[in-house]
Amino acid sequence: MINKGLWSIFILLLTVLAQTAKAKDNAVILLYHHVSEQTPAVTSVSPSVFRQHLEYLADNYQVLPLQEVVEAISQGKSLPDKTVVITFDDGYDNIFENAHPLLKEFNFPYTVFINPPLIGNASYQLNWQQIQSMGKEGATFANHGNTHEHLLSKYAGENDKQWLARVMQNINQAEQTLAQQLGYSLKYLAYPYGEFNLQLKQALRQQGYIGFAQISGAVASYSDFGALPRYPAAGIYSNINSLKTKLASLAMPVSNATPAEPLLNLPIPAFQFQFDVVTEDLRLSQLNCFVADKVVPLSFVTNTVTVPFKAQQRAGRQRINCTAPSITEPGRYYWFSQPWFVPTPEGQWLD
Repeated sequence: MINKGLWSIFILLLTVLAQTAKAKDNAVILLYHHVSEQTPAVTSVSPSVFRQHLEYLADNYQVLPLQEVVEAISQGKSLPDKTVVITFDDGYDNIFENAHPLLKEFNFPYTVFINPPLIGNASYQLNWQQIQSMGKEGATFANHGNTHEHLLSKYAGENDKQWLARVMQNINQAEQTLAQQLGYSLKYLAYPYGEFNLQLKQALRQQGYIGFAQISGAVASYSDFGALPRYPAAGIYSNINSLKTKLASLAMPVSNATPAEPLLNLPIPAFQFQFDVVTEDLRLSQLNCFVADKVVPLSFVTNTVTVPFKAQQRAGRQRINCTAPSITEPGRYYWFSQPWFVPTPEGQWLD
């Protein structure tokens, strides 16, 4: 006869092992702006489609607070498999009106990146009373700059040092206001328009900030904490079928990406990166890179990938997306994205 105490311990060990087996150093962060049918389609998702997203997450994923996920991956701790984070940029009032009730219904935490001077002062923005109410029901708030401007823009006659000092003052002022209004400071910054350069990213990290971009891919301990990727989930990216693939994605273990500067000086002969860790599960024979949804040729020597890259000459934002299937988990893809930012000939930036 099996001792009941030993049997209980055996069952407990099996449970722990099963939970451990499902733990991963991986999460996906979603990015929304508007939840409305009266706002620009390119950055909007309707309340009904947003509900569809939340229902799918409730059935298949574990939605965790952004801070919990960032702390876990920064410390190299595992997360439950299929962990997802929900974020919003810009602090629009329709988040309170349309998104928050649904998120509250599903008991999902989320984070909104806001521009503090606009709060309560712009008709389309949240106010501080709404923010306090949302904060009591699962929302946290973080930095999107003092004003929603292109951080890479320089004033006439401004050199690099003066530009960086001004931009960092802008960001720090916003962080101070958040701390005063909310009683906490996460030191998380979502780049307006997703735009940054190497100099700004390094300055943020030196001052203890974590940066959030608008590029594709999951996050892990080996991700770039100066520009953590987030999947846009509105507009043309709101289709639940394509979103399912992104939600299941894994962070690609990329290192030494060159050129590392996303502020593009044309032309560049090629884009290169290396694989550093956890390569056994990557099906390298099916590694593909895409520009504007078109496959571009690549070469793979030892652990270095070279992508011949003819960047667009027109101003705007573009990216290279690279994916490779997982060997052990069919249907899941490792994903990496590199952004490029091109100003107009006059040095201006396009919305």
